[in-house]
Amino acid sequence: MNQFVTLLASGLSLGCIDALIALGFVVVFKATRVVNFAYGSLLLLGAYVVGRAHESLGFAGAVLLAVAVTAAVAVLIGVVLLRRVRLADPGALAILTLGIDIVLSTELTRRIGADLLTTGDPWRADVVSFGGISVPQTRIAAAVVAVVLVAGFLAVLKFSDWGVALRASAERPMTASLMGIRLGRVAASAWVLAGVLAAIAGLFFTAFPSPGISGSVGQAALGAAVPAAVLGGLDSTTGALAGGLAVGLTTTFAAGYQDELAFLGRGFGSVAPYLVMLLVLLVRPAGLFGGKEISRV
Repeated sequence: MNQFVTLLASGLSLGCIDALIALGFVVVFKATRVVNFAYGSLLLLGAYVVGRAHESLGFAGAVLLAVAVTAAVAVLIGVVLLRRVRLADPGALAILTLGIDIVLSTELTRRIGADLLTTGDPWRADVVSFGGISVPQTRIAAAVVAVVLVAGFLAVLKFSDWGVALRASAERPMTASLMGIRLGRVAASAWVLAGVLAAIAGLFFTAFPSPGISGSVGQAALGAAVPAAVLGGLDSTTGALAGGLAVGLTTTFAAGYQDELAFLGRGFGSVAPYLVMLLVLLVRPAGLFGGKEISRV
């Protein structure tokens, strides 16, 4: 029982990080209908800037710099590169983001080299223990930050003019444009928000108990973002939260009970989220909270 509760707490805290990653993935799709496969390299970029700058600027300064740099690169990708081919097929745009991801992650991996960078976070390897349950302080901080950011985003999405514009452009882009909503600005702001979320998620994704910042971080982050976003629904911000928690819990429990699941293979924990995603899609093809697309024939 103690192991179950420990895994539950660890899975929820990891799920909050996965929810942050998935939210940035979903925001871009909701605003532009682009499946952003470059999101993993954006997260790696944010973590890399923190890892390089925290010694000279301090942790807080490095985080602010990472947020600014990642947001700027995200806007460069969305506004400068993708906007030139915005009328292309969505599949072609997705492949283009995949190419951007390969270029950016390759350069970052070259710069990192064989070393493992650290984030320099103030929580380090400290652990909080209560009732026989031990949870790293980084995971608690990540859960608090994720809850605040997701709650703030949902409030802004529902009550602010920008939120109304984003929802309108996502549901009826042509009508929204005719009503005076500038779709280009909405898309640019969505890319900025995605860059900010990528930087913050990258910080917690590479902090303890993670070994550190390496070239494989982007691929691992994208591996968490895709099943979380698809499982919850690519056009649902609430679904990103639910999908992230589901992926975090699935990954943690599969790894915690790997001895009992040894007959499925030692690497089952890494594929378990995709198995859950497939099972959900068989029942709900649009995801748990995704909107059903209706077309007239």
